[in-house]
Amino acid sequence: MTTNTPLRSAIVPVFLIACLLLGGSTRSAWPNLAIQISAIAILASAALAAPRAKSGQPGQNLVRLCYSMVALILLQLIPLPPRLWSALPSRDSVAEGYALLGQPLPWLPLSLTPYDTMTSALWLLPPLAVIAAVLRLGAYRELWLAIALGVAAFGGVFLGVLQVTSADSVSSPWYIYSITNYGQATGFFANSNHMATLLLVTIPFMVALLGGKRGRRRQLQQDAGRFAIVGGAILVLVLGVALNKSTAGVALSIPVVAASVLMRTSLSVRWAGWGIGAVVVLGVAALIAVFVTPLQSGSASAGDDLSFSTRATSIGNSLRAAADVFPMGSGSGSFNSVYPAYENPDIVDRTYINHVHNDYIEIALETGLPGLILMMAVLLWWLGRTIAIWRAPIIDYFARASTIASGAILCHSMVDYPLRTSAIAAVFATCLALMAGPRRRLKIESGAAAGEERARHLSIA
Repeated sequence: MTTNTPLRSAIVPVFLIACLLLGGSTRSAWPNLAIQISAIAILASAALAAPRAKSGQPGQNLVRLCYSMVALILLQLIPLPPRLWSALPSRDSVAEGYALLGQPLPWLPLSLTPYDTMTSALWLLPPLAVIAAVLRLGAYRELWLAIALGVAAFGGVFLGVLQVTSADSVSSPWYIYSITNYGQATGFFANSNHMATLLLVTIPFMVALLGGKRGRRRQLQQDAGRFAIVGGAILVLVLGVALNKSTAGVALSIPVVAASVLMRTSLSVRWAGWGIGAVVVLGVAALIAVFVTPLQSGSASAGDDLSFSTRATSIGNSLRAAADVFPMGSGSGSFNSVYPAYENPDIVDRTYINHVHNDYIEIALETGLPGLILMMAVLLWWLGRTIAIWRAPIIDYFARASTIASGAILCHSMVDYPLRTSAIAAVFATCLALMAGPRRRLKIESGAAAGEERARHLSIA
């Protein structure tokens, strides 16, 4: 068995904090570049170093899904002969442009905006680095990952208080990004909804810090103190969501807290369906948020003043665009170039739609049928692992926390685009990696009280 040194175990937690502090905006070039360069270094280390963790079949399947994501983007960049690409839907306007210029049709890729597609590929680097570092290098400790989330979340709440209490929010020095939701608690993010996502995913990990059950006669005062600290931390996070003014965040906080409490219960395999049902409730809450958020929140994205009609119109336009470029899509990262062609020029104003505010529709638009198939494969993998983790006879609190946190992100993606930021993408990748099973085995030991479980972390083989 191999024991990680503290330095190696700190790689993923430190990188996660860097992503959370620097990767809170999709428009901030230099901070994201620093994250991407660090991700390349981690990926190179994972490729060259001898594997120090075993992930099993779930982890191998997750790695295959990651390879498929990279392959999909590379497929969109392969130059095709004119006869092939010109026969694809919505490419006739491109061919007409060359005809007007009197030039022969060149070889062109599937993507309508290949340079944007190459740029979008860089956004995969942070989550891929996290998965590689966990599954291959074993460069993490669950405790440190939870602490990293907590540090960023509580720091974001404190910064959010300074932001909303400033006399003049527009000129406040506490806002990190120039294009942001002024007057709202955005923390280290440009988008207040994305800050709410971070607060939500931190809640189950704070509960997981309580660890396994202990004997009745041992450390009662210490355990009570830990429960008080964790309870206070969860209260701060919930208040942070309220301060954040994200309607979707408030809607999701209820099932997230409920699922986090439920994961502390010792469910038998027979009744584990209750735990799975608690995670499914997240989806129901998100569906409600789809209808509630636009009516209650006037700032659904960074720098945007979106009304219900604008959000509904953007989704409708995006669905029409997705249908026109089906089945191959318009290319990853092409939304900003494709969407304006579907806007009504009579009602266009200064509002800038930088994303669909529904990641699933945007994936369908940009990647077409191949992207939809891959997305379904990821969701099926997530669902299978969620069921297995909640039905496992030995409770794995960090794995359960990962299912709740990742479920919250998937639900929030129905009304926003949190995964488009390096920060939330890294958190999501952390959750998937912990769900994949590269974890230290839990061992049941008989303590002072016979028959009670105690979770003990062993080294990774």
